[in-house]
Amino acid sequence: LKGRRPRILQWRGEIAPQPCRKMAAPITQVYERNQEATIYVGNLDPKIDEEVLWELMVQCGPVANIHLPRDKITNTHQGYGFVEFKNEEDADYTIKIMNMIRLFGKPIRCNKSSQDKKTHEVGANLFIGNLEPEVDEKMLYDTFSAFGVLLFAKIMRDPDTGESRGFGFISYDTFEASDAALAGMNGQFLCNRPISVSYAYKKETKGERHGSAAERLIAASRPADAPKAAAAAPAAGGAPPGAAKTEGGGGAPPAAPTLRPPTLPPGMPPPPGMGGTPSMAPPPGMPK
Repeated sequence: LKGRRPRILQWRGEIAPQPCRKMAAPITQVYERNQEATIYVGNLDPKIDEEVLWELMVQCGPVANIHLPRDKITNTHQGYGFVEFKNEEDADYTIKIMNMIRLFGKPIRCNKSSQDKKTHEVGANLFIGNLEPEVDEKMLYDTFSAFGVLLFAKIMRDPDTGESRGFGFISYDTFEASDAALAGMNGQFLCNRPISVSYAYKKETKGERHGSAAERLIAASRPADAPKAAAAAPAAGGAPPGAAKTEGGGGAPPAAPTLRPPTLPPGMPPPPGMGGTPSMAPPPGMPK
């Protein structure tokens, strides 16, 4: 055992730095990547590799780099990847053209990799019925994206043949967009067939549809919290301590003498009854 131990240590010492050097390259590429010119490509078929994805994306513009995260054991990609273009304009153009394009029978999803991935559904989910077999995910996405930002557009298909079952689902980020799509597209013709648009049923309940008053109340309170907090921060930090309690937007002295700040802004006269420089005259219209 004593004779084998040095050989084992020497063998480990020879090969240990090699995988470390190979793994360092993709890590540095992540930090050097231009996030604004990089798009996320999801729902990829296992048959797709870097070469196929490059051949597809180069049709929209010069590609700088392609990265498909792979499993360390099976070496198969995990169904998504990142494509970096030479400039941001080509990335935006690719999202408009390639989003929901069917590749090996699966519609791929393309969006900016720099945007927030934690986009929560608010419940603005619509059911689209009586669809022609010719209508695919891209046509459905392009048709209904005119009313607002779509989170997804899905057509239900037969698992064996892959043919459309004649209905699908879409989801918006706001109820305003889903209401507009419902009012504008219900009964309209798509590929020479009138489609039906309604709010989809919830999965966890029986007979209850999306678009309820509770969902709308929760959705309305979510985006309102962040702007209010952001608006309150500059007001608290940029105004004097007593200015937030004034009625005129911080430009007039406090209404009550007890609310007078310890130090007034330069040039502002003290309120009546609070003392100050005797030679300073009160503003016109204020009692002496």
